[in-house]
Amino acid sequence: MEPYWELTFDADGDVDVIQLSALTAGLSAYDVTDLVLFSHGWNSDRSGATRLYDDFFRPIPALLREASAKARIGYVGVLWPSMRFSDEPIPDFEPSAVAPAAGPLLDGPTQAALIQVFPGHEDVVRQLAALLRERPDGDAPIADFVRLVRELTGISGPVADATDDAPTVVPAMLTDDPVGVCEVFADALGKGPTLLGGLDKRIWNGAHEVLRQATYYAMKRRAGTVGEHGLGPALGELAAVRRALRIHLVGHSFGGRLVSFALRGLPGGVRNVKSVTLLQGAFSHYAFAEQLPHDKSHSGALRDAQLRVDGPVVSCYSSHDEALGTLYPLASKLADDSRSIFELGDRWGAMGHDGIQAVDACERLSLAEALAGRFPAGGCVSVDASAVVRNGGPPSGAHSDICHAELARVVLRAGRLA
Repeated sequence: MEPYWELTFDADGDVDVIQLSALTAGLSAYDVTDLVLFSHGWNSDRSGATRLYDDFFRPIPALLREASAKARIGYVGVLWPSMRFSDEPIPDFEPSAVAPAAGPLLDGPTQAALIQVFPGHEDVVRQLAALLRERPDGDAPIADFVRLVRELTGISGPVADATDDAPTVVPAMLTDDPVGVCEVFADALGKGPTLLGGLDKRIWNGAHEVLRQATYYAMKRRAGTVGEHGLGPALGELAAVRRALRIHLVGHSFGGRLVSFALRGLPGGVRNVKSVTLLQGAFSHYAFAEQLPHDKSHSGALRDAQLRVDGPVVSCYSSHDEALGTLYPLASKLADDSRSIFELGDRWGAMGHDGIQAVDACERLSLAEALAGRFPAGGCVSVDASAVVRNGGPPSGAHSDICHAELARVVLRAGRLA
């Protein structure tokens, strides 16, 4: 894929200015008319992100030739400090990945990733790893584990805009009775008891999942910050130097949240974003809602953000995404009733599992309809991609099964490129 550039942001959204200058100069040198910009979601390093971008972008040149498209395409890979746990291999992307060892352990790569995205907490990570390795009996070690998770992630009190559909919340997994929360997660995972010395250690499966979900909760918040305060202003700078450039945003998982929140950070009057495609978006399906069905006094955090796009905002979703279908709504639920997991999907669901919700005139298409029929020219669109986004084992299911030519074609159709 050529030409290709990268934009790197830190946790506060500050962009690498050298990379931004290189991109600005390169757009003119290559006379780029359309820029496809992709943000990864949970990912541990640059090499993993760039392999993902290469795999996803690979079909695009042939698809453009097939459509006799005249656009001159450039590609950008966004890099930001996020992570995924090493026991979540990406289907058809990490064929050499092996199953994790039995039991809820923190292996070396996962510990290193945690230290990288939460710098200064090496001792906390080591203590968490020791507890998961030893799995001591009793309630006190579980409470200590959850306390360490709070310390690691920095989620210890109410946070403004912590989720996409509530103004001030603390996730129940870090405020409710730690033993009960770990038991709920263990039940949701559906794993049988792990026996050691005749004692049931099953609750530590749930404790491990609390760490995973709290980490991803922090990454979700970070994605919003990087999008609004980093990528959005950077897109404004591109508009100032290349006014006719058409930009097409693509985001996977939390990267979908990042590119969506970039719309909030666009400077006034900037209209260079021509399409947004969200692949298995790991944020609230009510993010664009005019009113929340369960609270009419509030709207989604991105209400009317689609109006800042000169084209459609497309959410590709899959019923095979176990991470977003089960664990995401459980982790997102407010602290008032964390013991019940019934109807969680309605209130706390993710758009990568069932599309954009509570937005008037949001069109819903099958993947076949999105590829062959009339594609909406604007507004919100939900595309059921379950036909291709379907491979992957627990705990994430098909969440990362996104490298398909069909999804690349959706990006091109959304951007009126093919």
